[in-house]
Amino acid sequence: MSNERPLILVTNDDGVMAPGIRALQAALGEVGEVVVAAPDRERSAASHSISLDRPLRVDEIEPGVFSIDGTPVDCAYLAILHLVKRRPALVVSGINNGYNLGSDVFYSGTVAGAVEGALRGVPALAVSLERRKPQDFSHAAAFAAALAAEIIRRGRAALPDASLLSVNLPGGPIRGYQVTFLGRRVYRDQVEVRRDLRDRSYYWIGGPEENATDLPGSDCSAVRDGLASVTPLGLDLTHARLVDELPGWQVGNFVHEAIERARG
Repeated sequence: MSNERPLILVTNDDGVMAPGIRALQAALGEVGEVVVAAPDRERSAASHSISLDRPLRVDEIEPGVFSIDGTPVDCAYLAILHLVKRRPALVVSGINNGYNLGSDVFYSGTVAGAVEGALRGVPALAVSLERRKPQDFSHAAAFAAALAAEIIRRGRAALPDASLLSVNLPGGPIRGYQVTFLGRRVYRDQVEVRRDLRDRSYYWIGGPEENATDLPGSDCSAVRDGLASVTPLGLDLTHARLVDELPGWQVGNFVHEAIERARG
């Protein structure tokens, strides 16, 4: 029987030197052997971007801590397939400095790092914390470590294939948690046009958050109530109802007519 501690791969999108990843690394060290593979700088909102058009550079800035000039997905991919000495028991991405609620999961580099782990068949967890000044990551790191320990204790049966957990935590001590679904976080749609010194247009896109729809049981509602939100995510985006409905669309007649015309 092996005496090796479970291997936990840690990544993020705030950069390898961000205080959130350092707090997470320290807390997870009580659960298993931790290897960090993270971007060399902030890559927030990188989503599931992967670098296929250029080589990646890796620096081991301290034992078991790799700084990579790529996206969170690059980091998880490279670490799982090459950098770590054995297969991780868990991928943990975070702790992000700011929530990833509702539709944020489609843009978040933090969530994408965990998604890449799930795509590679490794149980995965994304952790995000309410943005505050001053920021204290200690309570969020302790909660993440407790959840990570439970996932590892349960083994491969803990999370089904192609699934992961997205955790959002309010600032301060954790007084409870709720299993939730994705809520609706609304941002102001905004394109700001400016002129550079050569009188050419350039654009800033994206606006501030306007509100989060208060749906009972959602991640937005849970953190608003001061609870940690634990949202199970699945990677199959198929819309089941439309699978049944689409065959009845009139486009089917168009296809049959096109086939008949081709036959002459």
